[in-house]
Amino acid sequence: MFRDFEGSTALSLDAKGRIAIPSTHRDVLAAAGQASLVLTVSPYDRCLWLYPESEWAVVKLKLLELSDFDKLSRRTKQMMRGHATPCVADGQGRIRIPDPLREFAGLDRQIAFVGQGNRFEIWDGEAWVTERSEWQLEVRAGVGTASEMLKQLAF
Repeated sequence: MFRDFEGSTALSLDAKGRIAIPSTHRDVLAAAGQASLVLTVSPYDRCLWLYPESEWAVVKLKLLELSDFDKLSRRTKQMMRGHATPCVADGQGRIRIPDPLREFAGLDRQIAFVGQGNRFEIWDGEAWVTERSEWQLEVRAGVGTASEMLKQLAF
């Protein structure tokens, strides 16, 4: 199980729609024998999620357990499984992001590659800066309510 994908890296999307996975993360994936990855949409934000194949297998099982009779559950399954795209990094550690996924996330030239423990988030660079800034303002203003688990974090 992967739990150590951390940090944020600025990347560039090339003319063919490819990004290079940062070398430190490529090394972790290679050491674990994880050449295959799965790219899908986030059900929460306008970004993409990139999973090692073994982690995606766990997510797939959880998605199967969601009820088709609950609209939010059904839509989550439709979005995540419907957009799931297998990918393998080339010899230079690049993956191609298909056009429909680039359009969904609004990916342009500058990309933010953000580690989230068991997966990566892929954001348009400007959108990431905006989201991060809005979050910081909300935290300072005390907007919203924190979950019980969030309240237990020691800062």
